[in-house]
Amino acid sequence: MIAVWVGLAALLALFFQNFNLKLSLILDKLPFLLGLHLTPGGFLQGAALTLLICSLSILLSILIGLAATMGRLSGNPLAYGVSTFYGSFFRGTPLLVQILLLYLGLPQIGAVPAAFPCGVLALSLNYGAYLTEIFRASVQAVPASQREAAAALGLSRFQIAWTIIFPQATRFAIPPTGAQFVAMLKDSSLVSVTGLWEINFLAQSYGRSSYRYVEMLLTAAFIYWMMSLVFEFVQAHLERRYGRAYQAG
Repeated sequence: MIAVWVGLAALLALFFQNFNLKLSLILDKLPFLLGLHLTPGGFLQGAALTLLICSLSILLSILIGLAATMGRLSGNPLAYGVSTFYGSFFRGTPLLVQILLLYLGLPQIGAVPAAFPCGVLALSLNYGAYLTEIFRASVQAVPASQREAAAALGLSRFQIAWTIIFPQATRFAIPPTGAQFVAMLKDSSLVSVTGLWEINFLAQSYGRSSYRYVEMLLTAAFIYWMMSLVFEFVQAHLERRYGRAYQAG
């Protein structure tokens, strides 16, 4: 596999040589795109800002997804109705529109959100809706017979959920959840419309000022790709870990 990757990477490099890339510009702007320097205002930028946005959004989307999942699995009609409406709206509308609704729409009712929390909230709400369906399906994938057997042994509902359902549901949820987080990493580029100096914003700005868009966009693409590989590595590690635990059990 490594030989195939190296060969394909070499072919890709040969292809981009046709663009007469200016390597000095890439080397000059790379530290800023990586986030090794702060903005003039002293805030994170580039890849560092992208990772901060994604980290906070991942944590918040998991919490939102868990809460909405409990509503989806609840027998309470109000909780079920709220959670299904939430999931339908945020999965049925584009993420970019949701970001703009929060950032440009809220000022019309008197609330003026900052770009950073607005971007994190939009990503969290959007991906929380997808995680809700993943978590719900994972819980329902655990055979009902195991719940019944645990209840027959006298285990409480909390014990059943924590020791029986949660470990097995986690194993089912890791692959699609990991895929969602990789997608979130790439979709975080959309928060550039709010003016945040993340990778996509910087790449376009530097490309516009130097009239060398290919160099900057190609560098941004490479940075996103490398970060995605790290996410995929973590996902693969978690899959192996929970897979071994399940087999051992």
